[in-house]
Amino acid sequence: MVSNFISSHGGSISDANQHTDSSTGWFFMRVEINAATLPFSLEELKAAFSPIAQSFNMDWNISDSAVPKKVILMASRESHCLADLLYRYHEGELDCEIPCVISNHDDLRSMVEWHNIPYHHVPVNKEDKQPHFDEVARLIRENKADTVVLARYMQILPSDVCQEYAHRIINIHHSFLPSFAGAKPYHQAHERGVKLIGATCHYVTEELDAGPIIDQDVIRVSHRDAPEEMVRLGRDVEKNVLSRGLRWHLEDKILVQGNKTVVFN
Repeated sequence: MVSNFISSHGGSISDANQHTDSSTGWFFMRVEINAATLPFSLEELKAAFSPIAQSFNMDWNISDSAVPKKVILMASRESHCLADLLYRYHEGELDCEIPCVISNHDDLRSMVEWHNIPYHHVPVNKEDKQPHFDEVARLIRENKADTVVLARYMQILPSDVCQEYAHRIINIHHSFLPSFAGAKPYHQAHERGVKLIGATCHYVTEELDAGPIIDQDVIRVSHRDAPEEMVRLGRDVEKNVLSRGLRWHLEDKILVQGNKTVVFN
């Protein structure tokens, strides 16, 4: 039906992917259309397609790839994920705008400002974190962010922020979830004598480290590797997994159903 609609208006499909979840009966579809081949503006296209979507009870969305998403990066003291994303942004690998970086420490200011990106240092009072989260929420709204990336931010966002930006906050967890959640996962892994360590990129929900998983990867380790070596190896995995997850999100290749994702990568 979707393809028929596009072809009936002279549209050209440049890419199409589909998947059926046999356990739930859900059908997932992602279609890239050459907008220049259609006789509609974006709003006209939405209006024309809406009756078809309603007749099939579709959960659907249309986005314009020519309009880059606004992405706010949040970090703490560790620089590896933030530095990697800034480099990829600088080289044009990430099609987005970065209106600012928010951090609860001032350590990474010079690196961020080298990229001509505003840096907001918002300290955290351990006795009362609410003023910090209020200012973070204000900055996110003020900059009209489409997406927020926790590039080792190391703070737990309050539930109201998670709800407001559901499936738009991306986190990198430095372990292969659901194993070794919480603090010092590499040390936990070392104590268990694991042979693989990894990283998990996921959407943030109210439940800590339990949101829909976007991407994961692993690297092999052995008994010879101390926790510090696992941390070094793990950082490389974290950077790659986070950048892939963000890129797929920016390209609208991730569909969320319940607490799972379908990723047309």
